[in-house]
Amino acid sequence: MSEKFDHLNEPTLSTRRIYDGRVVKLREDVVRLPSGKEAKREIVEHAGAVCVVAIQADGQIIMVRQYRKPAELALLEIPAGGLEAGEAPLECAMRELAEECNLQAQNWEPLFKAFLAPGYSSEMMYGFLAEGLSEVHGEQDEDENVHVERYSLNVLLAMIDDARICDAKTICGLLAWYKRNAEKTH
Repeated sequence: MSEKFDHLNEPTLSTRRIYDGRVVKLREDVVRLPSGKEAKREIVEHAGAVCVVAIQADGQIIMVRQYRKPAELALLEIPAGGLEAGEAPLECAMRELAEECNLQAQNWEPLFKAFLAPGYSSEMMYGFLAEGLSEVHGEQDEDENVHVERYSLNVLLAMIDDARICDAKTICGLLAWYKRNAEKTH
């Protein structure tokens, strides 16, 4: 962090472990505010995740539809998944594209990196662009039920506008890819 923002730091005075799950852990930190007062921060610890904007040769974008229990909806998303212990983000992106879509990509590029909800979660999302797609056998996680769909960018942008796509990583990934393409043509 830049020194000019050091006055915003909140040093941790104590930590209490609340929950240790398979996907997330929850802790409560007591911090010292810049004013000198103390405050509590509830923090969801997450190992991080990846998402993939996978583009077919014809320009169609690979999407997945799956039921998300916290949202109580079947959401349309770009392929994504959580990092396993010791796994590099690109390695995870390759694994997830194979598992969810039975695809592999010849060309991979980093697209973005973002905290999803830094007010309460440590989860960092690594977005990748995947091109030069070909079929490969992948095994879906046994607790996932994913339906693969394909759309043009224009249709997906309209779906963002009218909230048919309301998943943050998907919006971020599609807009990052759209911006990259717009920069190439200007």
